[in-house]
Amino acid sequence: MQLTFYKYQGTGNDFVMIDNRQQVFDKTDTKQIAFLCDRRFGIGADGLILLENHDVADFRMVYYNADGNESSMCGNGGRCIAAFAKYLGIVEDSATFEAIDGMHEATIDNAIVSLKMQDVSDIENHNSHVFLDTGSPHHVQLESQLDQLDIKVKGSEIRYGSPYNEAGSNVNFVNKNSDDNFSVRTYERGVEDETLSCGTGVTAVALAMHYIGETEKNTITLQTQGGLLKVSFQKTDNGYKNIWLIGPATQVFKGEI
Repeated sequence: MQLTFYKYQGTGNDFVMIDNRQQVFDKTDTKQIAFLCDRRFGIGADGLILLENHDVADFRMVYYNADGNESSMCGNGGRCIAAFAKYLGIVEDSATFEAIDGMHEATIDNAIVSLKMQDVSDIENHNSHVFLDTGSPHHVQLESQLDQLDIKVKGSEIRYGSPYNEAGSNVNFVNKNSDDNFSVRTYERGVEDETLSCGTGVTAVALAMHYIGETEKNTITLQTQGGLLKVSFQKTDNGYKNIWLIGPATQVFKGEI
């Protein structure tokens, strides 16, 4: 069959976007999804996202990793699908949608999309790292020589190692630049490699750095390989709320395959 798709990117985190409101896409075909995400034989992307109808919200987001499997929440993907919904005329400057981790709000201001993330209450502070779930599980650790790290090798060791094992975790390596500015490199499970940016990852980094006292700011700038993102939040007695992931989301091209 012939499939119309759109390519979107948010700070270099790129996605194949499909309007599936008519249920034309076979969601059971993991091989096809992996093929479409393949950078040599397919379109090429970190993941594939379906926009579908929803009974209450503006739309539903269904996200697949590049390996073809449905995955946990993708923050940059959530920002990109909000931009896609505006392009399709489903929404104007704001949106509500359901993803795998629940309901989300988004605002669209030209190319900048702000996405409200789920509240976070369970944060584990270990000697060498912090672990938390921001819609996807994230291991966060400080590294002084960020530019010299082999992210794929070191990230995969942690991703598959104890205590994560088969379920795995995304892995974020962080360097502090100032009180409100941190550099981040991320190894993403499902992609099984470094990605240029990870929305749930930078959200996890911002909260983790505040939690362990590396910053007292509640708006943090994160420098990823693909560009700048901001995360704002409010501290509560048992965690964090009103968490927003903010940054660009852009349509790259439309095509047929």
